[in-house]
Amino acid sequence: MTKRPAPKPYILGIHAYVPGKATASDGRALIKLSANENPLGSSPAALAALEAAPGEAASYPDPDAKELRAAIADLHGLDAERIVCGTGSGDLLNCIVQALAGVGDEVVFSRYSFSLYPLLAHKVGATPVFVEDNDLAASVDALLNAVTQRTKLVLLDNPNNPIGTFLPAKEVARLHAGLPADVLLVVDQAYAEYLAPEMDDGGLALAEKHENVICTRTFSKAYGLAAERIGWATGSAHLIDLINRIRGPFNVTLSGQKAAFAALGDQDFVAASRAHNTAERGRFVEAIAALGDHGLSAVPSEANFVLINFDGELRAETALHAIAEAGYAVRHLPGQGLPNALRITIGKSEDMACVTAVLRTLCGEAA
Repeated sequence: MTKRPAPKPYILGIHAYVPGKATASDGRALIKLSANENPLGSSPAALAALEAAPGEAASYPDPDAKELRAAIADLHGLDAERIVCGTGSGDLLNCIVQALAGVGDEVVFSRYSFSLYPLLAHKVGATPVFVEDNDLAASVDALLNAVTQRTKLVLLDNPNNPIGTFLPAKEVARLHAGLPADVLLVVDQAYAEYLAPEMDDGGLALAEKHENVICTRTFSKAYGLAAERIGWATGSAHLIDLINRIRGPFNVTLSGQKAAFAALGDQDFVAASRAHNTAERGRFVEAIAALGDHGLSAVPSEANFVLINFDGELRAETALHAIAEAGYAVRHLPGQGLPNALRITIGKSEDMACVTAVLRTLCGEAA
């Protein structure tokens, strides 16, 4: 038998992260309503910064992203020294789990959570613990009951992906208060910018006051900079120090830093993205409600997508293929225990009108 380098046994149990599709089964390019990208694109200010960045391509970026961290701190009223930037928030989540968990440990999260979470646990040999939900939303009581002496982290995406549900500040605070001091609460706020300004889950404040809370955010969603891979995290000094020890050097590109800095200064674009999302999401949910007699229902969402349940004769897979025939990619989630559901990103007005027409036609209604 030929010898070859052998991986750690738990690595072989990992199934690679599956992104939203962008092509049909026959190879046709589809309009992506499968990856929760911003249909309005990027801030003009960010695009201008990207156009200028190639002239500096031969230079290494600031390894600590000082200017970007200062701008984040100024916008959110945080301490820049307690902010770290990464290659998307997923990179920072990976660093956090790697720093605190390993073989024999547990990483706890709600059953319907970001599909990256179990992969993060498997990568370090820890055990992912899928906790029962409360009508598809995270259950604080169930999460707390799942914590054992082996638990190192509790991961909470808020708003949640792929459901879109949201835990208010009182519930997030209750979750934190019930955790042992040596268990880290990670509040993943990837979709926070889509929330109404008064909807604050309190995660940033908890991260500022306590040594076992960290918050992560991204520029990939409302800021429309998914291609540049920029995220950030904030927490106590010792947690930020752990991430800085693990993250790659020069981990955020020069163009990414410049684009994110410019995007932070264009809050009008963020507000416009939020307003568009709220309006189009509301119209889409109303359209789905009108198809309730056919077994379709929309889970209330605070994110930039809606999860549609298919509980009648029309099945999710049938709708998936029909929507693809119309030129759109949406997300089917059997691998996450949602075989009769589709997650549909809120796109442009014409996109949502087309998807709605497809669903109406499938239900035998006038498009």
